[in-house]
Amino acid sequence: MTGLSCAMFLAHHGVRCTLVERHPDLLSHPRQRSLVPRLMEIYRQVGLESQIQENRVDFAGSAEYVAIRAETLASARYLPVDQQDDAVRGPAFSPCTGTPIDQNRVEALLRTRAGELGACIRFGTELLEVTQHDDGAVHARLRDLDDTEHRLRARYLVAADGARSSIRRGLGIAMEGPVDFFRLLTLMVDADLRPALAGRTVHMAFLEQPRPRTFLMALDRTGQRWVFGTTDDPEGAEPDENECVDLVRTAVGLPTAPVRLRPQIPGTAKTVLRFEVGAAVAAAYRQGRVFLIGDAAHLMPPTGGFGGVVGVEDAHNLAWKLAAVVHGHAGERLLDTYQDERRPVAQFALRQAVARYRARFATGTGEDGLAQLPTTDEQLVGRSTVMMGHRYRSTATIGGGTDSTAPAEVAGLRGEPGTRAPHLALAGERSMIDLYGGGFVLLAGPDGQDWVTAAGKMPIPLTTRQFGIDLITAGTGDTGDAVARHGIGAGGAVLVRPDGFVAWRSTGPASDPAAELLAAFTAVLSAKPPK
Repeated sequence: MTGLSCAMFLAHHGVRCTLVERHPDLLSHPRQRSLVPRLMEIYRQVGLESQIQENRVDFAGSAEYVAIRAETLASARYLPVDQQDDAVRGPAFSPCTGTPIDQNRVEALLRTRAGELGACIRFGTELLEVTQHDDGAVHARLRDLDDTEHRLRARYLVAADGARSSIRRGLGIAMEGPVDFFRLLTLMVDADLRPALAGRTVHMAFLEQPRPRTFLMALDRTGQRWVFGTTDDPEGAEPDENECVDLVRTAVGLPTAPVRLRPQIPGTAKTVLRFEVGAAVAAAYRQGRVFLIGDAAHLMPPTGGFGGVVGVEDAHNLAWKLAAVVHGHAGERLLDTYQDERRPVAQFALRQAVARYRARFATGTGEDGLAQLPTTDEQLVGRSTVMMGHRYRSTATIGGGTDSTAPAEVAGLRGEPGTRAPHLALAGERSMIDLYGGGFVLLAGPDGQDWVTAAGKMPIPLTTRQFGIDLITAGTGDTGDAVARHGIGAGGAVLVRPDGFVAWRSTGPASDPAAELLAAFTAVLSAKPPK
C-alpha cells in the first residue's frame, strides 16, 4: 500500500514515476482491515474518498467489534480484549470517518488511481540491482517474469520493498531494534467454524494454541471465512498443506473441522505467506538519491495499526518534497527534512505499538517473546494523537516548537507551525482540509489583504483564502473563532504546505508582508535567496 500510495502522490504532483513490483498481482490477503480518519483525509486529497466508501466491506463497525483471548476458539472461557479505542472522534476534528475496508481492496483503488494520474505501474517486474552514479541519477536493472531484463534511469529511487528491504541492506543502513523478534505465518481459509463459536460473535481471536501469538480473524459475518496467523520458525521449512490444516484445527479446538486453504496471490497457488514482525527503525531514511519508506524504514508490531498509517504518511510527506525539487521550486536540502520529520514520528509510534503489544500479549510464561522487545514505560495516548498529532521540527517549518517526538492531543492543536492544519467545517459540506494536497496555501485573516497581495509576488503559484470573505464557516462558529483556531489575529496569515501541515504563520500584520512571506518560502523550501 505504501509504494502504490507514493506512486499515486508523485503522479498527483506532476512527477513522472515508475513503480515495479515483483509479484504478478496484488495480494489477496486483507492485512490492514480499515482506514483510519487520517488516511481517509490523505486519500480524499487525491479524489479517492468516495470510491473507498463505495468499496467498504460489510463488516463490524468499531462499536460492535468483538476481540477475545482464549486457549482455542472452541474454549468455553473467553476474555475480552481492550481495543484501546480513539478518544478523539467526530466532525469537530476531521470531516472523515474510519472506514472498514480490506487492504487488498484499497490497493486495487490505488493502482487504478495512480495509473489515471500518469504513474507507470509494472507488476511482475523484479528489481535486481540499483546503483547511484555521478551523473546525478539512479540506475536500476529490472527483470520481467519472462526473464527479459531492462534498465531504467531516474533522478531518485523510493524503496518500499518491505521489512527485508534488499535496497536498505545494499545501502548498508542498519535497523535499530529487533528487526524480527518473530516471523508470522498466515493463511486464508474457508472453514465453517460456527460449531466452535457456539452462537458467540468473534471478529478477532488471540489464541494460545497451537503456539503463542496465534490469531483467527473473521472475514465475514457468518464465521466461514478466516485469516489464520501464528508464529513461525524463521529457520524452518514452509509447512505443507496438511500441516497448515492441522495448525488451523488446533487453534480452533476441533480436530476434524473442515478447512480449505485459499491462494493469497492471484494467478498463483501460493497459500502460505510469511511476514516479519519487528520493532525497529532505520538508522537513516536517506542515502544519496535513495529514500526508504514504509516497512523498509520501520517495523512495528501490529497492535494499534500504526505501521501502515505511518508508511502512507511517509509517502505523503516525501512526495511533495520530491515534486518541489524536481520542478525546480526547492533546493536539494528540502529532501533531508523527510528524515528529520518522519523518523521521530516512527520512533514515537513504535513505542506506542510496543506498549500496546505488551499489554495485549503478555502471558507471564516467558514464552510470549516480549523479552526481545525494548523495555518502555511509555504512557499510552489516543490512536488519533499518534496518527494526527505530529509536531514536525525541521527547516521545512518555521517556529515549530522544540519537541517533535511528543505529539499533542489533536483537540489542542491550533495551527502551530509543524502541526497538521486543523479541520474547520465550511459552507457547502466542505472542510478546510479540502484546500490542501496540491500546492502551498496561504490563509489570511479578514483584515489580511496585504498578505493576499504579497502572495501574488511569490516565485511559485500560491493559493490564497481569506477568512470571512471567501472562507465562510459552517455551523455556529463565527469568523473570529475560525481565525483563533489557526492561532492568528484578524490581520495575520498561515502558510500551509501541500501535505496539509503548517509551514509558517504570522499572528498579525507585517510592515513588509511580501519580504516576510518570501523569506518564509525561501527557508521552508531550502531555496536560494532571490537576487
